[in-house]
Amino acid sequence: MDDADDIYMRSWTGTIIGPPNTVHEGRIYQLKLFCDTDYPDKPPTVRFQTRINMTCVNQETGMVEPSLFPMLGNWQREHTMEDILTSLKREMSTPQNRRLHQPQEGNEDQRVDQKGLSHKCIIM
Repeated sequence: MDDADDIYMRSWTGTIIGPPNTVHEGRIYQLKLFCDTDYPDKPPTVRFQTRINMTCVNQETGMVEPSLFPMLGNWQREHTMEDILTSLKREMSTPQNRRLHQPQEGNEDQRVDQKGLSHKCIIM
């Protein structure tokens, strides 16, 4: 854990491996998910650490915009971190995202977070 006092496990790291037959194929995307005190009644904030060009992601901050990503916009408390990552991977395969030009890969294109997060969920 990045914060020994985080007994509520509010900070998570997610990984998505880009889906086949898209511009995302073979790419590894790192995300940060943060559950505030009102979780699970309200959705977590989701932020791509790896630069990505998707219609539901703010290009400056990497934040997934709830108004553009239905799972967060229509949040249900039964949804899980895995559901979010799976839905984002599915979104990568949609016609509006599957062929979008992507930023160059590499460390210089990584968004730096102030805190590393230790809880992990990987969607392959």
